[in-house]
Amino acid sequence: MKRIDTKAIGIQQGSRVLFSDFVNDGPMWSGHGERECRAIIEFSEAFRDPPMVHVSIGMWDTDHFHNSRIEVKTTDITAASFCVVFRTWDDSKVARLRVDWLAIGQTVCDDDWLV
Repeated sequence: MKRIDTKAIGIQQGSRVLFSDFVNDGPMWSGHGERECRAIIEFSEAFRDPPMVHVSIGMWDTDHFHNSRIEVKTTDITAASFCVVFRTWDDSKVARLRVDWLAIGQTVCDDDWLV
């Protein structure tokens, strides 16, 4: 469990289109086997410590002739940013994908002493 001091909680959210590979016949749409896309998301204001980050699929567009194999996760969470990772494999064809994210964590408070 992550405990947060309640006097200064920050919440940030956003959306990011990771790719639109059907436009240029990119690897997520035309490739086979394991494929991965990574994107660094920077917070508009840094948290005091690394926040808790939830990421979900906000929009996905896939081919209906193949199985949709998808993994979305976060890595490298810091007070200023995180990395979102999309992965697919085998013969899945993903045309485009958007992720939505929510970060909750402690922020710097005016009452904090910086020593």
